[in-house]
Amino acid sequence: INLWVNGEEYVAHSEKTIDVENPATGKVVDQLALADKHCLDHVVEIAREAQKEWGRTALAKVLVMGVTGAFGLVNTRLIISHFGTDAYAQYGLLATFPTLMPFTDLGIGAVILNAVAGSADPAHDSTVRRTVTTAIRVLLASALVICTVGVVIGLLGLWPALLGAKLMDGGGTTATLCLVIYGLALPLSIGQRIVIGLGRSATQVISQGIVSPAMSCLLLAVIAARLQAGNAVSVLSYLANTLVSVVCVVMAWYTTRPLLRQAVRDVPRLRSARGVRIRGTAGPQLVQSLVIPIAFQTDRLLLSHLGASDALAQYNLASTLFNLLTQTVMVAGVAMWPLFARARARGRVESPLGPALFFGAGGLVSGLGLAALTPWAASVISDGRIHLPVTLIAAYLVYVVIEAAKQPLGMYMTDPRGLRFQVVPVLVLVPVNFALSWWLTAPLGAAGPILGSAVSVLVCQLVPYTWWVRRDVARRRALDHPSPSHLEESL
Repeated sequence: INLWVNGEEYVAHSEKTIDVENPATGKVVDQLALADKHCLDHVVEIAREAQKEWGRTALAKVLVMGVTGAFGLVNTRLIISHFGTDAYAQYGLLATFPTLMPFTDLGIGAVILNAVAGSADPAHDSTVRRTVTTAIRVLLASALVICTVGVVIGLLGLWPALLGAKLMDGGGTTATLCLVIYGLALPLSIGQRIVIGLGRSATQVISQGIVSPAMSCLLLAVIAARLQAGNAVSVLSYLANTLVSVVCVVMAWYTTRPLLRQAVRDVPRLRSARGVRIRGTAGPQLVQSLVIPIAFQTDRLLLSHLGASDALAQYNLASTLFNLLTQTVMVAGVAMWPLFARARARGRVESPLGPALFFGAGGLVSGLGLAALTPWAASVISDGRIHLPVTLIAAYLVYVVIEAAKQPLGMYMTDPRGLRFQVVPVLVLVPVNFALSWWLTAPLGAAGPILGSAVSVLVCQLVPYTWWVRRDVARRRALDHPSPSHLEESL
């Protein structure tokens, strides 16, 4: 039996072997090759290459977190100082559209990422090309629906009823514009999926770093022009986010030439350029994309309807501060997706349990540091007009730790089996989270929905995901390394 290194069979240079015996009978059923110096050098080189990739991603993450944090605080100060707390509250409310509707890609993002990560040559892989063609068709249809829905809601004047009475005058038109911009930019999101699937997570992370600086430039331009454009603040944020999609599409276009050019050419050729079946992966992903926003992104809506007058502003400010951590955790988690997908494609078993502990510990240490600085930062950013209660800061700290520990587990569970398993816990999560958030909003104010989300993620995701992953890793390792009795039977 030869050695396996990095998911591939490796023939050792040494001729030394050890016997593999059936423990029940003591009979020798095979011989296992022993590693030698050449094998150890090969393993070390592979580990060094992996460390370089993680190092680049980590460095990019730190740099982008610093840039995003600095410019995010500047943007918050600019909005509150020049446009008021009402504009800031509406900005936070309307900014939830992308997170409230990640289902708009109909789960196709997972299909693209798995296809690209699992291919040895994505640029010339016909299956990858057909997958991207299918993705563009799906996203174009979704964009059309989103834009139509946004315009209809605006014409019917339903935005105040949907988003709460705290919208500014003209906020309905602003909401419509935000939704239309989001819909038009949706097909461009394939660029980010391709870049991540190629294993260039650092590049994708760096591209995210241009959002906050771009937002600052747009805000300064509006302020310099002396425009009373409190409603326009939300629109500016959507334009800044669209820039990221444009940058990633350009990167993907040149990196995978001629993949995107051929895929775009095939989009209108419905008969001659057939798509691929995506239900196995996209279906479960779509269900989660439909359900998770309902569970987690209704916090602002609950506070808008049930909270005190200052609860929504408190929530938005705390979210601005702690999103520096939660977004970093999620970006780091997504960076692990192609690693697990590539390992599956090569038959290698990579357990996410160790990374989950590491992520959780990192979230705790970082969260404690941020929690200590939050009261001071909130006072500086809001000019002392918004005070964050200790319960809100503590609730966010708990949520960050639990969310961090969950990320590696979720990225491991991105094959069809794992995605199907995630559906049931997520469906249970919705009523549990909504009931807890509703119940806790009255006594805890802005902290209520966050604490409800933290408890829900722990009970409905982290615990069942850990159980499933442990069983799946054991199952796959048993398949890769059959017992001696099975070896004897095969002989």
